[in-house]
Amino acid sequence: MCLAIPGQIVAIVDEPNRLAQVEVAGVRRNVNVGLLDAPEGGALPGDWVLIHVGFAISRVDAEEARATRELLERMGAEYEQELAELRGSEIR
Repeated sequence: MCLAIPGQIVAIVDEPNRLAQVEVAGVRRNVNVGLLDAPEGGALPGDWVLIHVGFAISRVDAEEARATRELLERMGAEYEQELAELRGSEIR
């Protein structure tokens, strides 16, 4: 099962390629935030996003991120699998 997991953008690390460092449950990884680009601006440090297969797919507020994380934690093994895959991945 593939899940979209919430994370918070820590920094934009490669503006031309739209890569940002995102923290998810204490794990920091680079993800592509280009899908969030819009005329009014793109993703910024401090924003909460949902991440799926190395891409930030939507922006969420802190409350939605917390509620989503709690729901995923209750799912148990599927969430732990997703975190394990995140720990083992790296986008440069």
